[in-house]
Amino acid sequence: MKKTLSTFLAAAFLLSTPTIIFGQAPNLGTTANFVLFTTDGAVTNTGITHLTGKVGTNNGSNTGFGNVNGGMHAADGVTAQAAADLLVAYNQLNGATPGFFPAPLLGNGTTLNAGIYAVTGASTLNGTLILDAQNNASAVFIFQIAGPLSTNANSKVKLINGALACNVFWKVEGLVSMAAGTSMKGTVIANNAGINMNSADTLEGRVLSTTGAIMIDGVLAYTPIGCGSPTLTGPIAPSLGEAGCYGVFSADGPVQNAGTSNVVGDVGTNVGLTTGFNALLVTGSIHAIPDVSTANAAVDLLVAYNYVNALPQDIELLYPAQFGGNLVLTPHTYILNGGTTFTDTLYLDAQGVANAVFVIKVEGAFETSTFSNVILMNGTQAKNVYWMVNGAVDIADSSVFNGTIISQGAIDLYTGVEINGRALTGVGALTTNAINSAANIVLGNCNTVSINEINENTSVTIYPNPFTNATTITLDNMDNFNKVELRLYTILGEEIMSTNITSTSTTINTSKLSSGVYFYKVIGDNQLIKSGKLISQQ
Repeated sequence: MKKTLSTFLAAAFLLSTPTIIFGQAPNLGTTANFVLFTTDGAVTNTGITHLTGKVGTNNGSNTGFGNVNGGMHAADGVTAQAAADLLVAYNQLNGATPGFFPAPLLGNGTTLNAGIYAVTGASTLNGTLILDAQNNASAVFIFQIAGPLSTNANSKVKLINGALACNVFWKVEGLVSMAAGTSMKGTVIANNAGINMNSADTLEGRVLSTTGAIMIDGVLAYTPIGCGSPTLTGPIAPSLGEAGCYGVFSADGPVQNAGTSNVVGDVGTNVGLTTGFNALLVTGSIHAIPDVSTANAAVDLLVAYNYVNALPQDIELLYPAQFGGNLVLTPHTYILNGGTTFTDTLYLDAQGVANAVFVIKVEGAFETSTFSNVILMNGTQAKNVYWMVNGAVDIADSSVFNGTIISQGAIDLYTGVEINGRALTGVGALTTNAINSAANIVLGNCNTVSINEINENTSVTIYPNPFTNATTITLDNMDNFNKVELRLYTILGEEIMSTNITSTSTTINTSKLSSGVYFYKVIGDNQLIKSGKLISQQ
């Protein structure tokens, strides 16, 4: 009897407790990489739109877009695979068994927990719809709309208690129309119908259509992070070597200042004169004439440039003349294939990865508007941002610029410019006018004082050069050092050899080196003694 009563009470308790149903997230496949995609139809933009994620159609055209942080695809192998993957995801959502059946009017401050929700006809989002994950990061929300979905102006989906946009899905059997100011969360799949997004709409997620045109007008949309999405770290940063000790440097051209400029880091040139800088305003050394340090910096800068120049790009920004304008970039290697005009503001978003690296390659001259601004967000650090410019650089008055510029042309930094990084050029004059520059370095790690002292009393010779199977390094005054080593680098900056030097004459076996140009450094007690170029002729 006790057992029967106990069983009855347990059953009654379960029946009185609200059922929690967790849906299974569909497999988006390669479609997860798209922020806008349709299997069949045109994808069209008007107004200033900012997108992170790929944009594409498998049968139609993409028109009206500016720079997209993700690339454009039309009727290619990428879109063909995305079309197939989208159909799989749609079928999975369509086949999910619902556990809740809300009224067609969603929002108005309603809070919903994880589960599968089915609306029997057309549905409208009004006001705020709150999705509560109840501190479960795996909570999935699926909405099956059996008709069109519309949103009223300034309506929003709000995520709380750990809910993630990557776990929210909307399957819509009809047109999706978002009124101006809508804030949408999740992946929206329209079946056999189009999708319209209007001015000031924001989307953390994706809009995808099995068949239908996608039209957007001045929106901000970005693919969600989490749920197994890749963590973006960007490329491996270049090694600047001694060039990293400089805030302002030219390997071949005069360096000139006018006005009151503050510089953290060394200032100098390896060909020409450095003039106009006040030693009281430079935290570092002013190399008024070329010296050993500038020679080493020139070699290291070339290594860094060659490395960055050879980096394959992840994303091409197709409209160099429209660069900026509140564009948001994530950790990647970007390329702009032409002269570039940077206007207004650029956001660099590390997405919470503090060591994420950004490389922006410009194949042509680079200029900014007055008051241009590079803004770092979500953990981005200026020391991890690199700008490679194959042309002249003009940073206009009162601009705030983050990152290290590695140029192959003249650099002009105009009045009031603030650079959190470095301005380095391999070829060309460098002029500054009342700027503030901070090179993001620990000056104690730079050898701007001790290098000259070492080289005055130490002679290094490497012969033969060019070499075949062996070369010999001679070093006098060995007693001055506890440890000396030779380090060899490829032209891309990769260290391929490190050998201890224990006597005044040391022969090194180079038979395993391929033919080509290499760079070397001789390091004594963690200080640079000499650097230069070696040529292997196998």
